[in-house]
Amino acid sequence: MKNMGSDIQPLVVFVVIALVTLIIPTNANLSPHFYDKDCPQALPLIRSVVQRAINREPRVGASLLRLHFHDCFVNGCDGSVLLDDTTNFVGEKTAFPNNNSIRGFSVVDEIKAEVDKACKRHVVSCADILAIAARDSVAIYGGQPFWYQVLLGRRDARTASRAAANSNLPPPTFSFSQLVSNFKSHGLNVRDLVALSGGHTIGFARCTNFRNRIYNESNIDPRFAASLRNICPRRGGDNNLEKLDASPARVDTTYFTDLLHKKGLLHSDQELFKGQGSESDKLVQLYSRSPLAFARDFKASMIKMGNLKPLTGNQGEIRCHCRRVN
Repeated sequence: MKNMGSDIQPLVVFVVIALVTLIIPTNANLSPHFYDKDCPQALPLIRSVVQRAINREPRVGASLLRLHFHDCFVNGCDGSVLLDDTTNFVGEKTAFPNNNSIRGFSVVDEIKAEVDKACKRHVVSCADILAIAARDSVAIYGGQPFWYQVLLGRRDARTASRAAANSNLPPPTFSFSQLVSNFKSHGLNVRDLVALSGGHTIGFARCTNFRNRIYNESNIDPRFAASLRNICPRRGGDNNLEKLDASPARVDTTYFTDLLHKKGLLHSDQELFKGQGSESDKLVQLYSRSPLAFARDFKASMIKMGNLKPLTGNQGEIRCHCRRVN
């Protein structure tokens, strides 16, 4: 991590992890040790498959992080985002915020197949795979400060809803007040909003999601907007990609520094900083200058998000294949 003295980093990281352990919300039905007895090799194996996938294609880590987010925001963290359409329901993959956007499904399939083989049965849920793969992706890109214990024991949904995805996932066109309202509806506050938006420290966005911003908005650096117009024309090129911040393969504070200079790629990104002294403004400023503060709050908010309405006990099922119910 940048700007951290190597002599004090281990102690600082230990203190941060200890503090997070004390302040993060927990779920009595979830435990970081859920698979320790039934399949202790599951978590190391998932980490190795995620690392291998990122080595093949660096973008995929951001995709796995996004899958977990988009899963949890629609009826809780239950693996429903992974389900293909059936004759009984239209799933979440073709919802407006997901269609031609979310990806990484083949990596989840790869993880599921290898874990089931190692465990010799279907013991690890697809919902937990998403939570673990998201954590591993962030830790691979950001190092030890971004590692945290994932609470486990989720079970998988037997249905999915495109309508629920359309109504629950915040699109990149949302204003700040809409973002706050959306996150609040999921039990998440402004700190969670800003910290989790920091997930845009990695990955790319499609031209169709930032076209209006670079041609019609004023809260954007003019030279930054002009450079993006070379990538994203007024018509066509909807799937042309641009990095979400200046260092898309590294979890760092660049995303927040970009916001200070009006270089947020998405409208919803720049809405977090307007220079008016709001709580959101102050958090962006804090995270831009303090990697440890960002790591601390990001991890706490990821765990809090992962607690959203999980299916546990006899609810749901452990899917044999993540794309379909048993």
